[in-house]
Amino acid sequence: MTDVARDADQAVFQQYRKLLFSVAYRVLGSAADAEDAVQDAWIKWSAADRSQVTDPKAYLARIVSNLALERLRSTRHKRETYVGPWLPEPILTSADAAETVTDAESVSMAMLVVLETLSPLERAVFVLKEIFDFSHAEIAEAVKRSEPAVRQAAHRAREHVRARRPRFTADRSRQREVTERFFAAATGGDINTLMELLSPDVTLWTDGGGKVRQALRPIVGAQTVAGWFAAIGTVTYQGVEPADMRAELVEINGGPGILFTAPDRVIATVTFDIEADGRITAIHNTANPDKLRAVADGTTHDVGTR
Repeated sequence: MTDVARDADQAVFQQYRKLLFSVAYRVLGSAADAEDAVQDAWIKWSAADRSQVTDPKAYLARIVSNLALERLRSTRHKRETYVGPWLPEPILTSADAAETVTDAESVSMAMLVVLETLSPLERAVFVLKEIFDFSHAEIAEAVKRSEPAVRQAAHRAREHVRARRPRFTADRSRQREVTERFFAAATGGDINTLMELLSPDVTLWTDGGGKVRQALRPIVGAQTVAGWFAAIGTVTYQGVEPADMRAELVEINGGPGILFTAPDRVIATVTFDIEADGRITAIHNTANPDKLRAVADGTTHDVGTR
């Protein structure tokens, strides 16, 4: 292969790299695994006979989808034996990284948590059909299944997600407003305002993965959850004294969230499910240091679907 041809192939791959990450991340829920899948896709792309490829975008999407599905299956046991709740790996996004509301919602922590409850095949099929609008025939080729099998998996996944995804989600401006109020109340120890913002049956999910001390079961109820957050600014958290801890509002997975840091590391991320009336119904607190590397390196990801 000439240098010109090699450069052209690399340029084509780079053109779709962000899209490939977007597919792999939604299938895997892990930035590190998604990056590995994209790198493996590059290796396959480099070795392929591209003279027969008429649609590079579709071809690359099929490659990365299959790689992500294989990787998801191989990590399934690890997730089933995980210490405490398993939450997806958060990523930093920019306010305009998602091209549409649907893009942002499909990469939200709330949606990724729901996708965790699907089988690997159902998850891959749902992501490709409902989020990236692939045809059933294209998906069948990507996941190496018959088209009828893909249609059945798509139907099961769609019904499953519809029954579990948050309903009547607040619009972006309301999410920002509620998150800012929560941030001010939590960092100021204002338990009364926290109680106003929390749904009575709010659930807090904390993911420490056995690496740092976190609740091993969901924390339920406004009073308990409000007390948990109000204490953060007054007690040692993850080995960090209150005076050494910094909290800031950032964009996480297509929406507003809170980033807690120490002078030498990222401590945790917090994201919210917020209903249209402004009440917080669920909180996801990721503190496993293995899942905070993508946030710690400061990379802002483009999660658009085009």
